[in-house]
Amino acid sequence: MYKKLEEIEGRYQELTVLLSNRKVLSDQVKFQQYAQEYSEISEIVDTYNEFKRIDNELNENKKLLNEGDEEIKELAREEISALKEKISKIEEKIKNLLCPKDPNDNKNTFLEIRAGTGGEEASLFVASLFRMYSKYAEKFGWKVEIISQNPTGLGGFKEIIALIAGNGVYSRLKYESGVHRVQRVPETESQGRIHTSAVTVAVLPEADEIEINIDPQEMKIDVYRSSGPGGQSVNTTDSAVRITHIPTNIVVCCQDEKSQHKNKAKAMKVMRARLFDMAIREQQKEISNQRKSQVGSGDRSERIRTYNFPQGRVTDHRIGLTLYRLEMIMEGELDEIIDPLITYFRTENLKASLLPSL
Repeated sequence: MYKKLEEIEGRYQELTVLLSNRKVLSDQVKFQQYAQEYSEISEIVDTYNEFKRIDNELNENKKLLNEGDEEIKELAREEISALKEKISKIEEKIKNLLCPKDPNDNKNTFLEIRAGTGGEEASLFVASLFRMYSKYAEKFGWKVEIISQNPTGLGGFKEIIALIAGNGVYSRLKYESGVHRVQRVPETESQGRIHTSAVTVAVLPEADEIEINIDPQEMKIDVYRSSGPGGQSVNTTDSAVRITHIPTNIVVCCQDEKSQHKNKAKAMKVMRARLFDMAIREQQKEISNQRKSQVGSGDRSERIRTYNFPQGRVTDHRIGLTLYRLEMIMEGELDEIIDPLITYFRTENLKASLLPSL
């Protein structure tokens, strides 16, 4: 890490000289390029200089421990303790600054929750998870808009898709993608037996039209009458929309709006997000293949978490975290899980960024 910091400091000094160079000043494109790079690394350099200053103070105080005066030694010990605490905080800040920035962190986010194994109980847990994430969004003042839903007769959902809009949504939710397992006595079970069911969660950053350009010739659009639980028709017009992206065979359906035009617009938003997510995953796969060790990415094909209701326990299997606060977590108190996940994946990404390419 310190070698990397020395390299950044050297580049900072080089940019300082370049930005005062007459040739660079006369070339606005190059000047803007250098100025942006200078701005991006300034905080890292300032923090590193602060680290070196405090580290020097720490070493000076350590020398005082060899002095004969006991009073001076005691003052030095107190100072060393305080300086070590400062050093620890600065090191953590440096690690965060060095960690590669995810350009999608501030994007609005599509949350897709689908029932997996477990029949009606899985559908009911989809509803429970959606309520949990909605409560979490409420805590941050994020707006939740349901894009599409496929309800069941008992109050569950086979699938529900929502757009969550707000500051830093993706940065907080991106590691929720994966298989969520639930162990509980189903409401539909009269014998009181514990069932294990599973649902899948996908968290996709919203894509702009500029980022994902979809060729109209590669899409098949069907319209049909929307239906409710049990398949009964709930609309007399063909307002529901199904869009198929032919090259990838990705299918998106939307029937929540009475207007065919609005359903098509919502479905296109989801389609862009899924294609954008696919592009990101391909890029991550390519990068990881160039590394000696692959960084975990919260892949939604993995079983990531178990919610055990009889024991009141939640376990995140990726980081080995177990909390006996299931009731509070289901009420949207997710920070106790999300914060450690962010720290873990940030550390792993930092390790990967410091590894030389193969």
